[in-house]
Amino acid sequence: MPPPLVILDRDGVINQDSDEYIKSPEEFVPIPGSLEAIGRLHRTGVKVAIATNQAGVDRGILSAEALDAIHAKLLALVKEHGGAIDHLAVCTSGPWRHDPRRKPGPAMLHEIAGALGHPLEGVPFVGDTASDIEAARAAGARPVLVRTGKGMRTIAARKELNGVWIFDDLSAAVNAMLAGRVY
Repeated sequence: MPPPLVILDRDGVINQDSDEYIKSPEEFVPIPGSLEAIGRLHRTGVKVAIATNQAGVDRGILSAEALDAIHAKLLALVKEHGGAIDHLAVCTSGPWRHDPRRKPGPAMLHEIAGALGHPLEGVPFVGDTASDIEAARAAGARPVLVRTGKGMRTIAARKELNGVWIFDDLSAAVNAMLAGRVY
C-alpha cells in the first residue's frame, strides 16, 4: 500500500541542481523520470507536496517573480505528466536569518501537514541533503535520500544515515513506495 502523502525537496530531487542556483525557468531542467514519478504517485491517489529552501531570493540572485515563473513551469510540467502538486512550501530566507521555516527546521513540513490535513508520522520526505534528512526527522517524517543532486555528497560526508532509505533517484524511490517495499 502506498503512503497517503509524499513530500519532496525540489532541487536535486525533481530537477537538476546547481551550486549557482536555478535562476530562471530555462535553468529548470527535470531529472529524467522525476515528472513521471510524480504523475504515478498522483494517479495512485497519493498527495504530493514540495518543501524547498530558495535562499537565492534573499541573496538577490533571483527575484520572487523569477521563482514564481520557475514554479509555474514545474507545475505545468507535472500536469503534462499526469501529476499534481497538492502544496508547495517555499522558504526564501538565507541561512543567516535563522528562519524557522528554513530546513533543517521542520516548519515547512508542518505547514504541509496543516494545509493537507495529514499527520507527518512516517510520511516519506525525499531529499538529497543532510538538512532534508534533519527536517524529516524533526517533523516525525520518514527520511528518504536520493543519489541525484547533492545526494552522493551527502552519502560521502557520512552523516547519520541510519534509518534513511536511499535510492538512485526519485523514480526508484516512487517505484519502491508504490510496490509496497517501503513505507
